[in-house]
Amino acid sequence: MSRILLVEDEAHIVRALSPALEAEGYEITPVGTGNAALEALAGEGFDLILLDLGLPDMDGKVVIERIRQWSEVPIIVLSARHLEDEKIAAFDFGADDYVNKPFAMGELMARLRAAQRGRERRFSSVSVFKAGALTMDLSNRRVWIEDEPIHLTPREYDLARTLARYAGRVVTHRQIAVAVWGGSGAVDNQSVRVLVAQLRQKIERNPARPRIILTEQGLGYRMTEPLG
Repeated sequence: MSRILLVEDEAHIVRALSPALEAEGYEITPVGTGNAALEALAGEGFDLILLDLGLPDMDGKVVIERIRQWSEVPIIVLSARHLEDEKIAAFDFGADDYVNKPFAMGELMARLRAAQRGRERRFSSVSVFKAGALTMDLSNRRVWIEDEPIHLTPREYDLARTLARYAGRVVTHRQIAVAVWGGSGAVDNQSVRVLVAQLRQKIERNPARPRIILTEQGLGYRMTEPLG
């Protein structure tokens, strides 16, 4: 049974979510503040965190930042904040996914399952990554498309590896800049877009309609889920 830490201060949402999640086989621990969430996570093991950004004692993004200092537990943000900047900030701090309130329960369950699959991949010793026609040997920095070897520049490979590492998750422009260029202040979003376009030319069957590297409008990019 997977354990979920539900960080939500609105009682009616807790009352609606808890039985629905328990019916799906999850064990739920609800808390209403950021400090209570940090204390609970420090004392017990959880498989997932559902986190509201609008907490009474601190901003949810601060909670994410503190958790990421020592834990890789998947975090799904539940928030009524629809501003693009808020979503980007949540991902930059380390959120795995973002679900807008109000949301359909079926959508939330699908996001939970995807987050669990991502956690299993991150904690396994995978040396070969496959998604669509793409195969990457992460140990030897080799790449194939439909079993044909292709050459990537060092930056193209670093981009592909970063997206593969977080496959199924949004990777923001800033996260890509840090991973590929070392966080140089001279790197802007346009530089990231150009590099993504170069990589798509090499790995996508139709770069104009990508199937491997998907654009999350205004946020960044998401590599498709791996096979198997």
